[in-house]
Amino acid sequence: MIKLTIGGVPEHFNLPWQLALEQRRFEALGIDLTWRDYPGGSGAMAKGLREGELDAALLLTEGAVAAVTDGVELEIVSRYTDSPLVWGIHVPADSRVRAVNDLQGARYAISRKGSGSHLIAFVHARAEGWPVNGLSLVTVGSLEGAVDAFAAGTADVFFWEKFMTKPLVDAGKFRRVGEFKAPWPAFVICAQRPMHQHQRVALERVIELVLEEARALRARADAPQLIAERYGLAAPDVAEWLETTRWSEHPAIATDDVAPACMALGSLGVLPRVVDAADCIAKRDAASP
Repeated sequence: MIKLTIGGVPEHFNLPWQLALEQRRFEALGIDLTWRDYPGGSGAMAKGLREGELDAALLLTEGAVAAVTDGVELEIVSRYTDSPLVWGIHVPADSRVRAVNDLQGARYAISRKGSGSHLIAFVHARAEGWPVNGLSLVTVGSLEGAVDAFAAGTADVFFWEKFMTKPLVDAGKFRRVGEFKAPWPAFVICAQRPMHQHQRVALERVIELVLEEARALRARADAPQLIAERYGLAAPDVAEWLETTRWSEHPAIATDDVAPACMALGSLGVLPRVVDAADCIAKRDAASP
């Protein structure tokens, strides 16, 4: 059995992995796959890759680029989703903020530096035409940390995937004042660099299987209810999410998938260094059997 340890956020995007694990489909491939949840998001998974806790992880595209510039030895081996992430822009329910335009100069809750919630705050500020130097950042660790920060009055705004935060909006803890669609594919699959050849081959087989599982999930009539029950969401919200989400058809990555994030983040000055897309992705001949 080839051992692989994979990390991902415990969210609806990653249900195909859980279903495949429950059906023991990886074992049928001769792969002993361990899944680890990372509520802290891409920044936490980049740390896991850096420290050797993980062989591979599902990072936000911007988080993967940031990790490479921060010296994490990883390479993007495939897109996981072709569709972009739709970020909800959240404020405390009792906030005086009523519109996105009121947020200039706000204190941004972020899960950690290098995370999507950190990087997308800068991308959004640039899109709004606001100064990006000196954005006020409050590190909260996770979605739960943002709930606590809002309750304590230590942060004013928080970016997170809008459907995972919908229960908090419905419960009156968050109020969503806007949305922001990232201008690149949401999630990519990253592997440690270097990786043993037999693990590379196994990972590609794993990705093929998971994307097959994603297609099967999307085709299920009960998919909205299934996902809703697993993640504490409302079935109508899940149905809306499924309409806009496209998992990738096959394992693949190209510089064009990553270049927009590299250019946008590089121009913002939020990365330790500027990086080319070609330096972030796996060379296909190196990953082939």
